[in-house]
Amino acid sequence: MRRVFLVGLALIAAAGIAFYLLTMPVTFSADDLPDHTPDVANGKTMFIAGGCAECHAVPVKACDSLDTEDETLLAGGRCLKTDVGTFHVPNISPDPESGIGGWSTLDFVNAMKRGVGPGGVHLYPAFPYTSYQRMRFEDLIDLKAYLDTLPPVRSNVPPNDLRFPYNIRRGVGLFQRLYVDGETFVPDPDASEEVNRGGYLVMGPGHCTECHSPRNALGGIIASQAFAGAKSPEGGGDAPDITPGPDGIGGWAHEDIAYFLETGSTPDFDVVGESMVPVQENMARLPASDREAIAAFLKTLPLGPDPANTP
Repeated sequence: MRRVFLVGLALIAAAGIAFYLLTMPVTFSADDLPDHTPDVANGKTMFIAGGCAECHAVPVKACDSLDTEDETLLAGGRCLKTDVGTFHVPNISPDPESGIGGWSTLDFVNAMKRGVGPGGVHLYPAFPYTSYQRMRFEDLIDLKAYLDTLPPVRSNVPPNDLRFPYNIRRGVGLFQRLYVDGETFVPDPDASEEVNRGGYLVMGPGHCTECHSPRNALGGIIASQAFAGAKSPEGGGDAPDITPGPDGIGGWAHEDIAYFLETGSTPDFDVVGESMVPVQENMARLPASDREAIAAFLKTLPLGPDPANTP
């Protein structure tokens, strides 16, 4: 019995060491950042394309997910209710105590591209860094510079309320081993400049795959079904298929997609609804060339399967 006990103890110790090593945060260093003078105007464009205010702006009512009084007051306070528990959206205003005012540009880049906060804290992927990781360093530097121009707001956001084992933050490191590589979007050399611009906006700051793609049991996006539609992470509806297939937007012309992003009106005279409303409103604020680019990229996607018919 003593031998069995010792073997069991050794296995537990080995498992603990393996877990520790596999969940160690992976980050960039200051040497990885380019020598770039921040462009605040471009930072605001990235802010709009990324929909930062949709989650982080002060809600009109506690935990409200749609309306906001001022998109520049990024004190957090919204709730994201999921199957694993409730995430409370943090303060990303320049407040040095309750926000990110004390973060360096490197801290911000590591959060966006690696999912790691200051001090090596793993960030939950409810914050869509699995898409933001595709953003260019320069755009992230610009975004941080823009955020620093906004009003600092003091707030007290409660901690996340997650069920076991999701409340073990260190375990997020295992998810990151599988789904986070920090690689920037690579343009397709065979595609046009317009398509590549649209691909960058969709795959990076726009993080469209996060809602429009089904996920596996680990919470990772099923790559073979990307953009093919999925259940809303908060329940109460679906994010539709936006591939060019028959179950998606295959019947939409390039101009239809761009017009929808500008006005919220569909080719069949319907209008955008639910959680897509603030996304569309942000798209309407982008340059027309960016909406055209997004439309061009979406038309190049492979035809996706209907997730309703997928086991």
